[in-house]
Amino acid sequence: MSSALVWFRRDLRDFDHAALYHALKNYQRVFCAFVFDRDILDVLPRCGDRRVEFIHGCVAELDAALRARGGGLIVRHARAREAIPALALSLGVDAVLANRDYEPEALVRDGEVAARLDVLGIAFVDFKDQVIFEKSEILTQGAAPFSVFTPYKRAWLKTLTDFHLKPYPVSKYALALAAPPENEHLPELVELGFEPTNLRELGIVPGMASGRRLFEDFLKRIGRYKARRDFPAVKGVSYLSVHLRFGTVSIRELASAARQAGGEGAETWLSELVWRDFYFQILWHHPRVVGGCFRPEYDRVVWDKAPALFAAWCEGRTGYPIVDAAMRQINHSGYMHNRLRMIVASFLTKDLGIDWREGEAYFAENLNDFDLAANNGGWQWAASTGCDAQPYFRIFNPVTQSERFDPDGTFIRRYLPELAKVPDKYIHAPWTLPPIDQKLAGCVIGSDYPAPVVDHAKARERTLARFGVVKGAETEVAEKA
Repeated sequence: MSSALVWFRRDLRDFDHAALYHALKNYQRVFCAFVFDRDILDVLPRCGDRRVEFIHGCVAELDAALRARGGGLIVRHARAREAIPALALSLGVDAVLANRDYEPEALVRDGEVAARLDVLGIAFVDFKDQVIFEKSEILTQGAAPFSVFTPYKRAWLKTLTDFHLKPYPVSKYALALAAPPENEHLPELVELGFEPTNLRELGIVPGMASGRRLFEDFLKRIGRYKARRDFPAVKGVSYLSVHLRFGTVSIRELASAARQAGGEGAETWLSELVWRDFYFQILWHHPRVVGGCFRPEYDRVVWDKAPALFAAWCEGRTGYPIVDAAMRQINHSGYMHNRLRMIVASFLTKDLGIDWREGEAYFAENLNDFDLAANNGGWQWAASTGCDAQPYFRIFNPVTQSERFDPDGTFIRRYLPELAKVPDKYIHAPWTLPPIDQKLAGCVIGSDYPAPVVDHAKARERTLARFGVVKGAETEVAEKA
């Protein structure tokens, strides 16, 4: 009998799954495996990691779903580049199938796995699954990769057809699933070296069923997405980012539903999915963005070394409530609203003058939905070093952003209880509250809540000068803008 091994990675579902579909359709017996990769886990800085706990829950649910179909997961805690070839050899399969990953380190890993399998006479085949369009499928008329989002989006939408959103009918061929060898079991979280976190307390539930519930709930609200998406205190976004990251939902199903729903809310959300594809293709074509500016001339920018200011930013002690509330949100939950990600990134790079790579690394360590392509793209957008048609003198004013997107301070008070009694008029800039009123509100600036660590107006001038090293004569124009 012909046989294959499907290697699950960031695609933890048993439906609309490209690699699983092709394996079931073309092989008579199909095994399934997941590896808790030591190359990744062993470098994590702490025992409690919400992402590992989330993945563990997803793997448990996936294993149960596959067993209900007559299969199941073979789970390893090892180096994937060694474990997958060894497992394929022991099972005697003809091929290993997986869905494609685009991150540089993953490409190296997959190349090594493919080479080891080749020596063993076993094929390695991968498929597009986590994006709608990949690599060079969307190019300019000059056959070059896009570097600006808006024209990319136009080309993306023009290219899109029903075929690109067609699901893979896994259940049609599910009888080919093979049960794992005897004595296979899913290791407990503690066996992997990790302790439970506050994931469940936060209401973050791993797995396909949870992704489905969130998606169905969002579809009821998608028409209001454009109007509500920028306000962190209201239920405006989909909350699907972590499920997209680990593939418990299907990107094809999400894009198809948005396209079918129509209207400005659905169109705006579909645009966010296009952004996701855009950053994946940027990473594919320009892997140098990992550690370097997309626009190489900006590598000349000299950033400040300010560990005390960076610590204040990380810990939510900058004295700017919208920034501090956002940072306390990510520290408490591993989640941060997208508008807040832009605000805190702009503050770190444009107000504190700290290298975007330091902020990118902090997000990479703490975000539940951390995705290299999107995280890197977002940080370089905020720092004005990346794929952005906007100039470097776009500098968010944290007070103005706070007044616009959290007008009554509801979000701020949720994470900064020390500001609970500060009047709405002063909640965005509490240092402007008269001293006697600070005492009456139980929030003395410099004692109960920090004074601003930087003056925004002065910081803006320093940023213009900093980027002037690259722009030269354009600095004068920027200062008048």
